[in-house]
Amino acid sequence: MKVGAWYLGDDRCEFTVWCPRSKTVTLELSDRSVEMQRQDDGYWSTIVSGIKPGAEYRYRLQSGTFPDPASQFQPSGVHGASAVVDHRFEWQDSQWQGIKLEDFVIYELHVGAFTPEGTFEAIIPRLQTLKELGVSAIEIMPISQFPGDRNWGYDGTYPYAIQNSYGDANSLKKLVNACHQHGISVVLDVVYNHFGPEGAYINQFGDYFTETYKTPWGSAINFDNTYSHCVRSYFLENALYWLREFHIDALRLDAVQAIYDMGARHFLAELADRVEELSQQQNRKLYLIAESDLNDVKLIRSKSANGYGLDAQWSDDFHHALHALLTGTDIGYYQDFGTCEDLAKAYRNTFVYDWKYAPHRFRFHGAPALDCPMTQFVVCIQNHDQIGNQMHGERLSQLISFEGLKLAAGAVLLSPYIPLLFMGEEYGEEVPFTYFVSHSDPELIQAVRRGRKAEFAAFHLEGEPPDPEAPETFQVCKLQWELHQQGKHKVLWTFYQRLLKLRRSHPALVKRDRASVSACAEEDKKLVWLERQDVICVFNFNQSDQVFEFPVGQWRTLLNSADQEWMGAGSLAPEKGQEGESGTVRSQSFVVYERY
Repeated sequence: MKVGAWYLGDDRCEFTVWCPRSKTVTLELSDRSVEMQRQDDGYWSTIVSGIKPGAEYRYRLQSGTFPDPASQFQPSGVHGASAVVDHRFEWQDSQWQGIKLEDFVIYELHVGAFTPEGTFEAIIPRLQTLKELGVSAIEIMPISQFPGDRNWGYDGTYPYAIQNSYGDANSLKKLVNACHQHGISVVLDVVYNHFGPEGAYINQFGDYFTETYKTPWGSAINFDNTYSHCVRSYFLENALYWLREFHIDALRLDAVQAIYDMGARHFLAELADRVEELSQQQNRKLYLIAESDLNDVKLIRSKSANGYGLDAQWSDDFHHALHALLTGTDIGYYQDFGTCEDLAKAYRNTFVYDWKYAPHRFRFHGAPALDCPMTQFVVCIQNHDQIGNQMHGERLSQLISFEGLKLAAGAVLLSPYIPLLFMGEEYGEEVPFTYFVSHSDPELIQAVRRGRKAEFAAFHLEGEPPDPEAPETFQVCKLQWELHQQGKHKVLWTFYQRLLKLRRSHPALVKRDRASVSACAEEDKKLVWLERQDVICVFNFNQSDQVFEFPVGQWRTLLNSADQEWMGAGSLAPEKGQEGESGTVRSQSFVVYERY
């Protein structure tokens, strides 16, 4: 059932809401009240004439009058009336077939912090620069209506409504349309595991929550209990809404480990089926990418292999292994990592913890991933969570040297996995990215402050994190975009560009099947070797220069991060070498050779 207000044209609109326990439901418009008719399964609907796009409305129940839980726009925020949206739009992407998943280079951005304006349309002038960099997909952090005008987006309370401070439906469509014209796919981050704490009136309408399970953010969504088929429909239709109405190419599903469903057909499996149906109808492949820390490939295995059939999932192990090597951090979950072999295993096997004992978790964790293609995994060295998990939201540019930033870039972009960059990473942005909110409830604000401090206490960090509610906490997170054309920032940007060009043009790097990838570590030297068929990469995580020996074959240099071209100290490695010969790789640098 398609819930919400659907404008039919000619000043007519169909309103549908799920409210199974109510005896009456009344549509409250600015000029009249309309009694709605009960349908099967507790749905209520009515078609009203004399309605124009933008008309505001609420639903009156026995318990009070509330906005539409499937509102498509909240012009006055989470506590205000809902508004009718006209989805007519002159699309110019009829020939768009999308980017293949294995060719994704994802660029994660926060709409509010990416530009000074903080809007969808303000992103459009920057798309050409992203295209020139080598980005093929942008991932937009959640845009569902949240309280106030600044938030990471994971506190959304209206999954169908576009955040009013970012723009409206037309603004988002203009952005997607422009992305497709630039040959860039659009990934939208959606949250199906909880509702935000402010403005979540949805519990007044039906059994959307269950007390059977708990999430880190409160009550779990009811995917397997009484009336769960209607709750599932609400979220299934939401996914199709973004893909169909806004031409989104892929959805990133937030923290799927907190989507609890003990039914015979898991919600994620049903979602994969529905999206595949839409893909066939539209004759272009639409993707589902799961964020999960379970290290469980059941998510992406095919239905025939008893999996859920999602297209890809994140691999946190890669980030943790690389971050620990670069920074020396050994607190929190980083205590499970820190050796060169961890990163080498992440290259070879994807998961470091594949039913292996994890000291931080005090239990065995994960499962092998060797039966799944490497192009089903997304890896990164920075993202919103990992930066936000720093006490002051420090980016990697504030934690390691310039040489280390290049080393990190090479480790990610030369991997066989789908790389994700976080906005500004490509030029070494130095402003923080801390957690920010703009709630209106003083008690909730204090609870958020206490919660943030408790999170950092788990990492044994002392001190006060920035106040999430303070406007300046958000303001200092806005990118300094002009830096990408200046000094060392321009050098790093060009370095990323060179790596991405190499990634998509060199045959050995384009080939990403497991049989063509191997990796090993020299722990005493802190060297990690990555072999990609006819290409070898030698990564030196040591603070001193290290000697290496060439493997079988004849080799010539493709790239050396220590070259003066990249503001390095100058290469010590030979331009060419063969088996039995040795070379030296600079500290905190890497060199790439190809066989000839």
